[in-house]
Amino acid sequence: MQDLGEAFSLAFGLVLAGDGDLMEIILLSLQVSLTAIAIAALLALPLGALLAVARFPGRGAILVLVNALMGLPPVVVGLVVYVFLSRAGPLGWMGLLYTPTAMIIAQVILVAPIIAALSRQVLEDLHGEYAEQFQSLCLRRHQIIGALLWDGRYSLLTVLLAGFGRAVAEVGAVIIVGGNIDHLTRVMTTAIALETSKGDLALALALGIVLLAIALTVNGLVMALRATAYRNAYA
Repeated sequence: MQDLGEAFSLAFGLVLAGDGDLMEIILLSLQVSLTAIAIAALLALPLGALLAVARFPGRGAILVLVNALMGLPPVVVGLVVYVFLSRAGPLGWMGLLYTPTAMIIAQVILVAPIIAALSRQVLEDLHGEYAEQFQSLCLRRHQIIGALLWDGRYSLLTVLLAGFGRAVAEVGAVIIVGGNIDHLTRVMTTAIALETSKGDLALALALGIVLLAIALTVNGLVMALRATAYRNAYA
């Protein structure tokens, strides 16, 4: 076990020096989480837009389901993905278990409901403001959705940033399906858990510093985007 002061000193040294192992873990974390957010956005934004604009039988049940899925326990998601991707599972033939792809799948399942639910609320509020104008212009549904997505782009970006923050901080699901394999599936959260259990506080603290910096950056971007959206709305 390292002295705390020495551990912090070594941690900052690793960050400032751009340690190779540290950078590899950070880059894999960003690659996995950014890919997951991109896929989740492609799936969840259209769903959120449809739920905001359309009225159809069963819509209420879908809303309840989407909102409930926002609180999915990560370990349960990891377990379900593991079962499907394991050798005995229906997708075992693909050989995806313990790969970055399996981690991306788990993160998509976790963040897609969050993006769908939050984007639905944003777009439904906008639709309420513009409903009469849309009716007067006799716009089709896909035109309405396109207009709402464009007008709400800054708010939707904050939704995606919130999803990214959730994804990059995930540990339970990714360690189950990724296995925390060195140089293959080790990301920041799983590496922090491992290095802390080993007593190597320097690397764990260095990764913690970077993860905290990412969280602060994401929150700063969210605030900046909200301010931009407010200025545009009242310009």
